[in-house]
Amino acid sequence: MSTPHINSKNNDFSDIVLMPGDPVRAKYIAEKYLSKCIQINNTRLMFAYTGFYKNKKISIMSHGIGIPSAALYTHELISTFNVKKIIRIGTCGSIRDDINLRDIVISMGASTDSKINRIKFNNHDFSAISDFEMLYHVFNIAKKMNITVSVGNFFTTDSFYNDDKHMLNILKKYNIIGIDMETAGIYSVAAELHAKALSICTVSDHIIKRESLSSIDRESSFNDMIEIALESTL
Repeated sequence: MSTPHINSKNNDFSDIVLMPGDPVRAKYIAEKYLSKCIQINNTRLMFAYTGFYKNKKISIMSHGIGIPSAALYTHELISTFNVKKIIRIGTCGSIRDDINLRDIVISMGASTDSKINRIKFNNHDFSAISDFEMLYHVFNIAKKMNITVSVGNFFTTDSFYNDDKHMLNILKKYNIIGIDMETAGIYSVAAELHAKALSICTVSDHIIKRESLSSIDRESSFNDMIEIALESTL
């Protein structure tokens, strides 16, 4: 059964979906890591694929940029295609002195400047948190793979271009580990629909140091994050 934004059929998706923001990255992951891979969505060029990773059926689908896009696709995957687990594998910024480019950070929870969760939660603050079992499992998988990860609170913002130094100082004061544009929305949709979600990101930009990865570096630097997520599905 298709939706207005996903032209897939029943059972096209696995119950576990890995979600990068970029459709090109979804294609890259599917072609590099999955066997017997088929494309199952191309509506609005938001590519989705299903295949097998070490005999485990896995789907990959891009979620676009920002909470509205990510929440829309998360909602349709869970409510229409019976997806049980969402793993965001994306990029984020950081402001902490001990976090560097290419570091992998995992969101335990996500604060936000978006009003979308307040609107849905009767104008109260909603604590957007990850699924603990997924978080614990991914953390241990990373340790077994000898990959260092950091776990903490994200800040999900509606504004990519924002030079509010006062807000950056507040985020640093509260020890925010990563800044992205999707996690808080994905977590709230998963909670609302009784599914599970986790956000794993590679630091692509350091806002204070004014450092960023090139487009080529971004592709080659994300493999550790992708492999942690895939191994956690087994």
